[in-house]
Amino acid sequence: MTQAVASDQAQEIRESVKEQWGFVPNLVEQLVVSPETARLYLEGSEIVAGGVLTDEEQNAVKLAVSSANGCDYCRSAHRALGRQAGTSKDDLERIDAGGLPADERLASLVRATRLVVDERGWLTEDHLRALEVEGIDRRQLYEIVSLVALKTISNYVNHIAHTEVD
Repeated sequence: MTQAVASDQAQEIRESVKEQWGFVPNLVEQLVVSPETARLYLEGSEIVAGGVLTDEEQNAVKLAVSSANGCDYCRSAHRALGRQAGTSKDDLERIDAGGLPADERLASLVRATRLVVDERGWLTEDHLRALEVEGIDRRQLYEIVSLVALKTISNYVNHIAHTEVD
């Protein structure tokens, strides 16, 4: 791909994001350096948004991943988005600090997320049984894996670029 084609694709992505969100976040400005990476992240996020986890639940997972990865940019974004999704400020602070939210469902999802991240996906039968007891089935678990993958893309890009929080 030529630099001109990549530049045209980057501009198309910026325009699409601005149309949808009303502005182009600094993260997107970094992602469009590689239009393919930007598309993977944005389109993947759109696909997973239609999954079984609610917006609030997905955001709790994303905050847990971003906290584990130490991404200040995404942690800030997911604390704000979490409030918009209905999560209490206290629960968001607990997740961000490595604790568990008071909300039992969110706590189960955060535990599952941290287990996936800590074990790098190598979950044992005992892990899987414990997750099932907490109401986390394979579909939800695989959605968590998808969110971990997507957040790792944005977290690592932000680490490399030292992206300034909007």
